[in-house]
Amino acid sequence: MDGAPIWDPRVRANIHAAGALLWRRGAKKRGGVEIAVVHRPKYQDWSLPKGKLDPGETPVLAAVREVREETGIDSRLGRYLGHVTYPIPGHRKLKRVDYWAAQATAGEFAANSEVDLLRWYPLDRVMDELSYPMDRQVVRAFSRLPAATDTLLLVRHAKAGRRERFDGPDDQRPLEPAGREQARGLVPNLLAFGAAEVYSADPLRCVQTVEPLADKLGAEIHREPLLSETGYAAAPKKARERALELIPDGTVRVVCSQGKVIPDLMRWWAERDGVTLPPARNRKGSVWVLSFHQGAMVAADHLDRSLSTGVVKAD
Repeated sequence: MDGAPIWDPRVRANIHAAGALLWRRGAKKRGGVEIAVVHRPKYQDWSLPKGKLDPGETPVLAAVREVREETGIDSRLGRYLGHVTYPIPGHRKLKRVDYWAAQATAGEFAANSEVDLLRWYPLDRVMDELSYPMDRQVVRAFSRLPAATDTLLLVRHAKAGRRERFDGPDDQRPLEPAGREQARGLVPNLLAFGAAEVYSADPLRCVQTVEPLADKLGAEIHREPLLSETGYAAAPKKARERALELIPDGTVRVVCSQGKVIPDLMRWWAERDGVTLPPARNRKGSVWVLSFHQGAMVAADHLDRSLSTGVVKAD
């Protein structure tokens, strides 16, 4: 099944799974990148790590968990590599698996109940070692861009209720209870990408959206008035220049902004760097995962607001 995954429009995917292409820098004598391939004795196959979502789990968290459970290795997610959808033999059901690139950060393999062997292969060999065309499809998506990219996570603030119902300056409108739940739910998902530094437009609802993450990291929230709606509208050129200054260089950054900023900023940024944007509703609590190489955006992936409520959609 090289190319487009099997899709029957009469049957909706009702089994959801997630996985990752786990990679590391190769040995010095070879250099390059190596990709992990696991052997599952139950199926007698060689594949990329993946598994079904636990109840209430997001695909982002499931991808990291499955890598750890099957390989013993901790990882940091990067680019979204797409999804594959295929029928379950003997059932009128489809399984969807979302994949991310995941750089190995710590740990070592130990045989477990699902996987008895793990082997690392360079890119020029891994295709021949995989049992399924679907996995080769994921490898091809990974190989189209540099393996190592810098990540910026652009977050729209969480739910803050209606403006007309708040008696006070709009910049002081706080998150509502559902928004605070969203903000808490964002934390592990942003950490899955290696979030380390936190920036926010200055309205209170933006700052409160990233407070749980900053508390978890023990990090300062750097204020970015140019990335608020009023700041962006007053000086869009300066705001865009400031966004470019926030492009990370080895450190994953989180930036929280507002609904009248993010779509215009993303259109401008994508046009500047020649990136085609996927569909995005720009709902409250949603996240753009932006990947950069040598200061230029090379990929932009959108995670819907349900990222923080347990029913994720990767747009």
